[in-house]
Amino acid sequence: MANAKKQSSSNGGSVFSGIVIVLCIFVGWLIWQFVMGNGSNFEGGTNEGHPLPGNYLAMVYKGGPIVPVLMGLLLMVLVFSIERFMVISKAAGKGNLDTFMNNVQTSIKNGDIDAAIAACDKQQGSVANAIKAALVKYQEVKKEGLSSEEASETIHKEIEEATSLEMPMLEKNLTILSTLVSLGTLAGLLGTVTGMIKAFGALATSGTPDQAMLANGISEALINTATGIATSAVAIVTYNLFTSKIDTLTYSIDEAGSTIVNTYRKYRGTSRN
Repeated sequence: MANAKKQSSSNGGSVFSGIVIVLCIFVGWLIWQFVMGNGSNFEGGTNEGHPLPGNYLAMVYKGGPIVPVLMGLLLMVLVFSIERFMVISKAAGKGNLDTFMNNVQTSIKNGDIDAAIAACDKQQGSVANAIKAALVKYQEVKKEGLSSEEASETIHKEIEEATSLEMPMLEKNLTILSTLVSLGTLAGLLGTVTGMIKAFGALATSGTPDQAMLANGISEALINTATGIATSAVAIVTYNLFTSKIDTLTYSIDEAGSTIVNTYRKYRGTSRN
């Protein structure tokens, strides 16, 4: 049942990711063609003319056909970053995670497992669900009177199973963000190369070089370089940010699991005395 649920979720996420990628490229092309390429941004009222002085939209449009691809990549970074932020925020729960962890650990150390479970129900989210599963298992092994080693293994296994159901969605689409780090740079480099080809083509003409073509080629190269770097920079920042948040959530679950195990060992030691 759990595997079927994970498989269904994976398929749905893959479809969503594919739709987002196609839409972002399409929207990037629309922006490039109809917003940046609007005739009012150019001399003579057509995008075949030179950009109006100080009109950056027209200048970016002159970056060439690689620009809509770069725009699409940048949009992907923004969309997937927002989607990951929403998912990870939901996984942390409704309240402050640090406050929740302090309250749960205090309740566990005091032996008030019911209060800890109630805090998990109030907090909700992936972290709270995994901790609640471990607390419920704690109550079961306590009734069964298992040894410390058996209880430790049972509780840790329960945490791992709960985490395997709750946490995988947190890392979904992070692979796309990490890929966009490289794609942004490579696409910008491709645009730089095509722009320089145009520039050197203008220099190679017989007689006086075509200054307009030379300027357009250099402009295309620089614009694509800047856009590619910006895309990669945003992707790097968001990827590292979300990876750090996921590590924090995972650490919180492991920390709570260790507290539960130590509490059981203390209980077993007391009961023997």
